[in-house]
Amino acid sequence: MKKLIRNSVIALLLLVGVNMNAQKNNRSIDNYREPDKGGINVFEAPKDTISTFENVKVRIGGSSTLQFQAIDHENSGAVDLIEIGSNFNLATANLDLDVVLYDGIRMHLRTYLSSRHHPEPYVKGGYFQIDKLEFIKPGFMEDIMKYTTIKVGHMENNYGDAHFRRTDNAQAIYNPFVGNLIMDAFTTEVGAELYYQRDGFIGMVGFTNGKLNQSVDKPDTGGASFLGKFGYDKQFNDDFRFRLTGSIYNTGRVANSYLYSADRAGSRYYLVLEPTTATTAGAFRSGRYDPRLRNQITAIMFNPFVKYKGLEFFGTFESSKGKGASEPEKRVANQYAGELIYRFGNTENFYIGGRYNKVDSEDISGSDVDISRFQLAAGWFMTRNILLKAEYVNQKYDGFDTGSIFNDGKFNGLMAEAVISF
Repeated sequence: MKKLIRNSVIALLLLVGVNMNAQKNNRSIDNYREPDKGGINVFEAPKDTISTFENVKVRIGGSSTLQFQAIDHENSGAVDLIEIGSNFNLATANLDLDVVLYDGIRMHLRTYLSSRHHPEPYVKGGYFQIDKLEFIKPGFMEDIMKYTTIKVGHMENNYGDAHFRRTDNAQAIYNPFVGNLIMDAFTTEVGAELYYQRDGFIGMVGFTNGKLNQSVDKPDTGGASFLGKFGYDKQFNDDFRFRLTGSIYNTGRVANSYLYSADRAGSRYYLVLEPTTATTAGAFRSGRYDPRLRNQITAIMFNPFVKYKGLEFFGTFESSKGKGASEPEKRVANQYAGELIYRFGNTENFYIGGRYNKVDSEDISGSDVDISRFQLAAGWFMTRNILLKAEYVNQKYDGFDTGSIFNDGKFNGLMAEAVISF
């Protein structure tokens, strides 16, 4: 407990000090998604050819969040649930370093200072982003690089659009809700992605080594993963924007694919439907569902996004097919989600919204299971960097075996979250 308090205090002091320093820097760097309100409804980093490079520039930023949870849970009683009440959760914090290294080249590195699964600091991942090849020679392939971006690193891989709106540990300002999707597609693997953006059209191809945890042992378990995305994103006028993308993630035989269990920061719904013997491993569950597809996965996701004035809709259709490490046959898990948000006020500093999220899956137990969630949310941007939001959540489980902790499981209640991001 002393160590936890000490780390939290250090993280808070560091974030305060960094914030004071960050205010001295320019708000923007080239081809960069802002970490504050300006990054709302931004997906891939914007692409332009205007350069502000003069010399190496370091942007230090970060985020911090704190939630109050008042949720009740219950099941059939086959497995006893841990007793939970109403209280604050452990504050989470991120530290971001964005470094402009050369004209058209920058680096991003994110460190989780405090998270649910790891109260101690550890690196989430990072990447190089190349928008120009001026380091080879001035004007080299400039006609192609005008529309092309290259990313290389141990990084958050660009499968689907939902991961652009999710909460990433303390970076919760992009998410109008408190929780992420039930099947939370998110992974960090070593690889490269090539983007081409022109006249509203977006294309991306990428390859990774298919591993979340990097090491040189078990050399026979490697299997490259392929990523692809194609879409269209157009701001037709001041009032109307339309975006539609389709994405694919495909991997061969790997030691263990973590597409739906890689978020080491943990679920935002602490200890819901967890046993009395709950440990930090519960951070990976707690209201989320991992279909445990570990090998030969093919996952596709389609995401429409429509915004008319203050009203916006974001949808998700996802279908994943794969098998467990020792399963002879592949299984299928499907996910559907739709969220409707209305932003209002002179600068859209307020919003209200709702989301419905449903998963139907051929579970590893052999049962056909269904999970449904309904969320209502409201938020207030006090400033560009400060968001207060509240959520009501109601989630139900159906089809799980009588001996499962999720048999007749459900939870519902209120969450409140304060977010600082800069």
